[in-house]
Amino acid sequence: KKRDHRVLGKKLDLFSIQEDAGGGLVFWHPKGSVIRRLIEDFWKNVHVDEGYDLLYTPHMANLKLWKTSGHVDFYKDGMFDQMKVEGDEYQIKPMNCPFHCLLFRDSLKSYRDLPIRWAELGTVYRYERSGTLHGLMRVRGFTQDDAHIFCLPEQLETEIVGVLNMFERVLKKFGFASYEVMLSTRPSKSVGSDSIWEMATDALTAALEKKNWQYEIDEEGGAFYGPKIDLKIKDAIGRLWQCSTVQCDFNLPERFDLQYTATDGTKKQPVMLHRAIFGSVERFFGILVENTAGDFPFWLAPVQVKLLPITDTQLEFAQSTQKTLQKAGLRVEIDKSSERLSKKIRNAEQSKIPIVCVVGEKEAESNSCSVRSRKGGDMGAVPVDDLKQMLAEAAEMSVEPHQVFR
Repeated sequence: KKRDHRVLGKKLDLFSIQEDAGGGLVFWHPKGSVIRRLIEDFWKNVHVDEGYDLLYTPHMANLKLWKTSGHVDFYKDGMFDQMKVEGDEYQIKPMNCPFHCLLFRDSLKSYRDLPIRWAELGTVYRYERSGTLHGLMRVRGFTQDDAHIFCLPEQLETEIVGVLNMFERVLKKFGFASYEVMLSTRPSKSVGSDSIWEMATDALTAALEKKNWQYEIDEEGGAFYGPKIDLKIKDAIGRLWQCSTVQCDFNLPERFDLQYTATDGTKKQPVMLHRAIFGSVERFFGILVENTAGDFPFWLAPVQVKLLPITDTQLEFAQSTQKTLQKAGLRVEIDKSSERLSKKIRNAEQSKIPIVCVVGEKEAESNSCSVRSRKGGDMGAVPVDDLKQMLAEAAEMSVEPHQVFR
């Protein structure tokens, strides 16, 4: 129970489900929003660094689009009811993929333009029965960290290796370095030729071999439209969570008649990859809360430093120290309550604040703070300028402050 993200979400004031608004709809509180922003900023920076373009697409579309994509035929039970708009039917989106296909089709593409890598933090809405809803793990509105790659057949293996490298890079940042890998192959009912299935499965297999990753094969476990690789991440107490996936798709390029001009001038269909690292921001956040038991790493903590003035006399110095640390990009709060110091310290500990700074008369006179690291213990009196430098360095390196303490 101490790791239950629903309990910790309330205790640490991170998020809530407001029943007056409806089940399965997440309200991000200020502290939870800080963490989400940091997660999303890192995700965006990695994608730009890896050659992706970032997209924004609408939250709904004409029902005709979802008929073209096949969602009305194959996914109707997971979609909300349509709404009437000036005589047309519109559907709130359950997935982002058709929007990216429309954008690909919007202009002529040459083989020289490929690969195209597009990524989006796209919020989608799916119907879930109320009895199946569970905290952040099963909701009705959530943000997928979606990406689609359109490439030539001969580029497929290289693109998949690049995706697996991204999985590794991003998951490691959040403390996940151990996972189980599954390769899912062609099911009995599928679309696409034998040759394209063989090509895609061979590319996925070769990519795993290049990474030297151990994996299991789920025979006939792929989707009807293509084979895939799934990662289950292992948390601090050994639980496995379905997380990252990369999936070949032979269905949507055909449904949307996606084409590029080949070297010989003919029109050919690109290979399409679906790819998600977190799966959804909400679910990954829930996993992260449970993995850390709410004790977030320093770089990700919503409040990194808590200043505890012993009396109101030190409040002015605490405010000056807060501004100094904030100028270095640090997230700092002051406990201005009239509680005794022991109570302030206990409150900070219960809030899992990484760095607690006691400010008394002696500290104010020497322009320093008595510093205690949640994970490193007592660090003694530290001059404010040194503290600023140390904490900024720790945040930049994504390590704990005591690891750079000198």
